[in-house]
Amino acid sequence: MKKIILTLVFASAMTTLSAQTENVESASTGTEFNKWSVELAGGLNKPMRPMTAGYRTAVTSAYVADLGVRYMFNNKFGLKADFGYNSFKEGENSIGFDSKYYRADLQAVANLGRIMSFETWTNTLGLLGHAGFGLGFGESDNFSGTDRMGNFIAGVTGQIKLSNRIALTGDFTTILNAKQNRTFDGASTIGSPGFGGVLFNGTVGLTVYLGKNEKHADWVIDHEGRFDAIDARFMAIENKMLDSDKDGVADYLDEELSTPAGAMVDTKGRSIDKNNNNVPDETEAYILKNYAAKTGDTGVVYDNELIKSLINGGYVAVYFDFDKSKPTNVSTEGIDFILTYLRNNPSASVDITGHADELGRSAYNDKLSSARAANVKTTLVNAKVDASRLNVIAAGEDTSVDKTSENARKLVRRVTFTVK
Repeated sequence: MKKIILTLVFASAMTTLSAQTENVESASTGTEFNKWSVELAGGLNKPMRPMTAGYRTAVTSAYVADLGVRYMFNNKFGLKADFGYNSFKEGENSIGFDSKYYRADLQAVANLGRIMSFETWTNTLGLLGHAGFGLGFGESDNFSGTDRMGNFIAGVTGQIKLSNRIALTGDFTTILNAKQNRTFDGASTIGSPGFGGVLFNGTVGLTVYLGKNEKHADWVIDHEGRFDAIDARFMAIENKMLDSDKDGVADYLDEELSTPAGAMVDTKGRSIDKNNNNVPDETEAYILKNYAAKTGDTGVVYDNELIKSLINGGYVAVYFDFDKSKPTNVSTEGIDFILTYLRNNPSASVDITGHADELGRSAYNDKLSSARAANVKTTLVNAKVDASRLNVIAAGEDTSVDKTSENARKLVRRVTFTVK
């Protein structure tokens, strides 16, 4: 009988090790996981009944060994085939005996840790429940032959996850034997061989998880990874909907991220400039309201220091298309703004600074920036501004923006002004 049990153990172990652990994705978890595991444990046992008068074991007697092969259908339920060996010997004040008990069982397994959502408070502790039926075989030095019986087995297994491949286990199992004809000590027969045999096992062991995926079903959480992906999508949407300059246009649509709060903007977040003079209408309206006064003959007189600071701050600029020294049609209004200022301030002079983006050779961009500034100067001279009041500066490449961004490069292909 020992040979039969050992043969079954060996065959089952070899079958498990050679089983294909293909990728499995559960509809409930959304995560690929391993399904197979091998369990090895050893510990103490206590046969409760039947025992012959005068025969007894120690309170906990050595020893018991258990080998199991488990397959999980999903992260909650599975099946286990396991094989056990128990040794019974006399305790103190007992007649001597030496008995052996072998068993083979097929059990259903429930992952109580997942069913009870242990993951809400721990990621390393687990709990399995198992129950099933099998065959048992008893031998003893007090009788010849083998006592064959059926059994019902049930127990709970605590788990401590050591890694994705190994878990430490502690198990308590109760075995009820049916049609057990001999007592565990083997010294006498049983008159009524129903479910009369009761045996307790307590073991400590290891579970080894098999497969090429990262996790085993024991530790896979429902919808694992799916909610992370959803959270990431929500976060991306939230980031897109940020409105850094508080102009009512989300950043991902906003082409002018530094609009003053409360300024009127179009659907692309750009300051509204109806007269195309490159000065936002909100800024002009504020200037007219707070820094201008009516005079009898000359109309509007501006606070020149404020206007000067706005010009020198880059609020008035002339823009150019790629590799062009002629201003775009819209930005010629910026030249008109400077012309008006110079006419209203005949003692003022201005530096005209040309800029270029970083595409192309630096030497070429230096010449292009100079040509842009010279073009604006020519326009002002043709408008009857004395050339001595206009100073051309070639600033060359502007490296303040990401040169891989087409929209950013548009912002640096420009001419700016510095009033002196």
